[in-house]
Amino acid sequence: MDIDAIKALYRASQAGVKIDLIVRGICCLRPGIKGVSENIRVRAIVDRFLEHSRVLEFCNDGKNEMYVSSADWMPRNFHRRIELMFPILDEQMRQRVHDELLVAGLTDNQKAWTLRSDGTYERHRDGKEPTRSQLRAMEVARARQKNADAQATRVGRVVFAQVEASGARTPAPPMAPKGLPLAKPSKRKRRRDE
Repeated sequence: MDIDAIKALYRASQAGVKIDLIVRGICCLRPGIKGVSENIRVRAIVDRFLEHSRVLEFCNDGKNEMYVSSADWMPRNFHRRIELMFPILDEQMRQRVHDELLVAGLTDNQKAWTLRSDGTYERHRDGKEPTRSQLRAMEVARARQKNADAQATRVGRVVFAQVEASGARTPAPPMAPKGLPLAKPSKRKRRRDE
C-alpha cells in the first residue's frame, strides 16, 4: 500500500471517519490503534479467486458516491502506471455493487480474516449464518446467466415464430463481419508420452 494513502486514511480516522477496507492479502496499514486508526477495520478475503474488486464507496456530506478503479493502492500503480478510476452514477448499479461486492465482502465469515493492530490476522468468525462472498458471487452470476439464457430463448422463439408464420425462409445464424479476425483453434502438438 502507498504510504501517502496510509497517512491519508489515518488522518481520516483521526477526524472520526469510519473506514472499512476489504483487501486481498498484504496490508501495511495498522487498524485499531487508539488516536491513530481506531476507526479503521481491515478484512482480508483469501479464497478461490485471487482477483478482487476495487470499489470505493464514500458518504460525502450525506451523499453516497461510488467509484471503481483498475488499481491496487500501491506506489507502482499510483506513480508509474496508467490506471483509471470512474464513478458509478446509476443508482441501481451503485446499489447492486454495494450489495453484491461490498456487503458480501464485509459479511464473509468463512474465508475472511481480520487484521489486528499488531499486524497479525485472525480468522473472522461472527457466529452468524455461514457466508462466503466468492461462493455468493458465483451463485449470483449463475442465476443471472440462467435468466439471460431464458430471456434469449424467449426472444429467439418469438423471432423464429414470426419468421415461420410469415412463410419466410429461416434466417441463417449471424456471421462475423468481413475482415474481422477470428480466433483459430489451437494446433497443439501432442507429446508422445501423453
